[in-house]
Amino acid sequence: MLNDIYSRRILELAADIPLQGTLPDAHASARAHSKLCGSTVTVHLKLDGNVVSAFAHEVKACALGQASSSIMGRHVVGSTVDELRALREDMHRMLKDGGGPPSGKWAELALLQPARELKARHASILLTFDAVAEALAKAEAAGAEQARIAAPLGR
Repeated sequence: MLNDIYSRRILELAADIPLQGTLPDAHASARAHSKLCGSTVTVHLKLDGNVVSAFAHEVKACALGQASSSIMGRHVVGSTVDELRALREDMHRMLKDGGGPPSGKWAELALLQPARELKARHASILLTFDAVAEALAKAEAAGAEQARIAAPLGR
């Protein structure tokens, strides 16, 4: 079972996480932390309308958390807010409710499906999705506030 979970591809992804670092001019940042294992993922992103235009992340997680962050880093730029929110729900369903893996450009996340039986690893795998969802909410709220302030008074 561990060979299925810690496959060669999972370890390759964990060793090659794209877009690591910070994004000084990010529209929003968010941090997700697992108290169970101590893993932490911090994401920084910019939006152009409802599309992620820039992204960076700091990943301190186990191999499974690193692998999910690696896949996120490969596909997040160009993804829409709605797509990323749906992806988070798909990953929660896949791990916790027996749902199928995401499809399309996110299909490689199926590699994490064998971890469904290791409930202690779910939090680490989901950190990147939870942090992205929180950062998206913060970016949207900041954008709405800026629009409200910029609108002429009394209109």
